[in-house]
Amino acid sequence: MTPLRVFAGVLTAATAFVISRTAGAQTTVSFPVADSVTLTADVYGKGDRGVVIVGHGGYSNRGPWKVQAREIANAGFRTLVFDTRGAVALLSKGTETECLYDATCMAADVLAAVRYLRRSGAKTIAVIGGSAGGGGAAQAAVDANDGEIDRLVLLAPMSIASPERMKGRKLVAVSRDDRGGDGKPRLPGIQDQYRRSPEPKNFLLLEGAAHGQRIFASPNGVQLMREIIHFLSQK
Repeated sequence: MTPLRVFAGVLTAATAFVISRTAGAQTTVSFPVADSVTLTADVYGKGDRGVVIVGHGGYSNRGPWKVQAREIANAGFRTLVFDTRGAVALLSKGTETECLYDATCMAADVLAAVRYLRRSGAKTIAVIGGSAGGGGAAQAAVDANDGEIDRLVLLAPMSIASPERMKGRKLVAVSRDDRGGDGKPRLPGIQDQYRRSPEPKNFLLLEGAAHGQRIFASPNGVQLMREIIHFLSQK
């Protein structure tokens, strides 16, 4: 097992994200899900290395991922950010459907995005998700065919039933003092899921309390993005 690393990053002007003009453009696409639902996504960058980012939840859809998507595209990846059907229902109608927190339902959306990128010429696929979207990404790595998902980046992911069945390389990141709505720390449950998951894997423990995607807006945001790009770029 890869040793656990702990970071307490400091965000300064010198280390702030620099978004280049080359990856600034985006293309909006749509793709079908198995049950005839059509989902919308934004695609940044070019190339045959694909990254799927799961936009999901009450505070997160594909829009807030724009900065991270461009940063990853700048590093040489074709990056697709999509809204899950649960996020669409919540953000457009204010309706909490069963799919909002159902890992299997979310996984179907993730796999539809993965397969869209494969059909579009991607030779490798990594999936990034945070919180409930991280659970959907993790479940997609269980449900995927061999070789469909090469890497996973999970930011304080929701638990799934069988983490030991996840395929691909894994990077799990969480803030030490991250707590759920009930006030209980999320770290023990995430560590348990990580221990049960198969190698190869890496665990990144960050100081602070920022949850999931919100880590990018914390003092550890620059460090987290560097670790993600390093992980995605490893051979």
